[in-house]
Amino acid sequence: MDNEEQIQENLTPAERVKSDWKVLVEKLSYKTIVNNIPYLIFLSVFCVMYISNSHRAIEMQRELNTQNNTLNELRWKYLDTKSQLMYVKTETQVIKSAEKLGLKASLLPAYKIIVDSTRK
Repeated sequence: MDNEEQIQENLTPAERVKSDWKVLVEKLSYKTIVNNIPYLIFLSVFCVMYISNSHRAIEMQRELNTQNNTLNELRWKYLDTKSQLMYVKTETQVIKSAEKLGLKASLLPAYKIIVDSTRK
């Protein structure tokens, strides 16, 4: 070990970089890659699952946005129809509609007809 440390100290910076590259290439040798194939397969499957999950989440968000837009549109139609119905049910509008049919509003107040059941 001491011998290797002395050699490293005597090297110039350019030689040290070259030496570091050689060590890196040795670490990335064919044998090292083959020994780590299960780990690399796990990483690739994990990456594919992550990407597909992201795409699925984006697609679900788009679907949710379209459904919310549809819901808002239907809510506005409901409120508009409800307000139109309330307007048509007002007394003045009923009278105007009845006049088109030839009916007239009564000028007398409503009264009750009582039938005497003893007089037959």
